[in-house]
Amino acid sequence: MHGWPVPPPKPPIKTASQLAIERQLKVSALEAQGLLKSERIKAALLRVPREDFIPAEYRDFAYEEVPLPLPGTAATISCPHSSPLFYEPLGLGHGQRFLEIGTGSGYGAAVAREVVGDTGQVTSIEIDPLTHAFAKRNLERAGYADVVLVLGDGGLGHAPRAPYDRIAITAACADIPPPLVAQLTLGGRIIAPLLEDSGQRLTLITKQTDAATREELCDVLYVRPQGQYAS
Repeated sequence: MHGWPVPPPKPPIKTASQLAIERQLKVSALEAQGLLKSERIKAALLRVPREDFIPAEYRDFAYEEVPLPLPGTAATISCPHSSPLFYEPLGLGHGQRFLEIGTGSGYGAAVAREVVGDTGQVTSIEIDPLTHAFAKRNLERAGYADVVLVLGDGGLGHAPRAPYDRIAITAACADIPPPLVAQLTLGGRIIAPLLEDSGQRLTLITKQTDAATREELCDVLYVRPQGQYAS
């Protein structure tokens, strides 16, 4: 899975206190690595219990740097460092309208909801019905019922809530689907793993008046998307 070793499933034994300590240690490690700088993103990562968005048999591995299986076809929750890896370059911040392509477990949407605050909005699209249902249960149980979840093709975006200030695509695609560019505000940013001959590059796109600028950030390894714009 993703080229990463996945730990074997087992009944969870760690207490909430133990996992809270692991969460604090993980956030401190991400800061030390230079991946985490924003105080709002840091506070969100500390506030959202990642373990509550993971199937019970993998709960004890919540803060290990491995992707973990989710209900659905080839569905995973990415490594813990993925949230700041995406959200820091995006400049995700208070009051923004955020669109996530690939809801997964719902964890990324919960973190984003904490970052954008009550004056922002979070919309997340998932194409797999089982994964969508799992995320919906997780977010409602965790108190994020105001996150708008859409079951559908993320490449088409979600026009009723557009335009968006920031968009994150959590699957590797050949290029940014045109509907997403159209639903992005002028000056808005999209981040996505883009396929290249040598692999995948996490790429930041900023929408300008007459074009879009692209900045390649780092090599990554993500699942391929489904839907109309699947490569």
